[in-house]
Amino acid sequence: MKSCCTTHLNSVGLLILRLGFGGYMITHGWPKFQMLMRREFDQFPDPLGIGNTMSLIGAAGAEFVCAVLVLVGLATRFAAIPIVFTMGVAAFIVHSDDPWTMGSGASKEPALLFLTAFLAIALTGPGRISLDHLIFSKRLAAVKPAPKSE
Repeated sequence: MKSCCTTHLNSVGLLILRLGFGGYMITHGWPKFQMLMRREFDQFPDPLGIGNTMSLIGAAGAEFVCAVLVLVGLATRFAAIPIVFTMGVAAFIVHSDDPWTMGSGASKEPALLFLTAFLAIALTGPGRISLDHLIFSKRLAAVKPAPKSE
């Protein structure tokens, strides 16, 4: 069984991961969200062949809305999945001809860093310092059956 200190440190580590990568993803997604609000669909690429409008909605939704959810720790695992998908598209389709690491110009590296971090968040969850824990730990405790006495 984990010690109290280890559990606390894991939650602090997950909080730092969510705040850092969630915050940077929000700044990455904000321009796309603004394009969406201004209905500038024709200015956005269509890497999956689903149309510029759906591509912009998907990218802005993942990179801004889902990033906000991850940052605050609400529906964290579910919110991280669209970001992982979007960063996979960015790395392997949008930047398919670009180098793996940054030099001068575009590369796969930023998308892969985001993909890796959000995949880790999707797999581990938000930790105890999150809205998920605040909301759902009380509900789970209320539903959890009482231990049997013998």
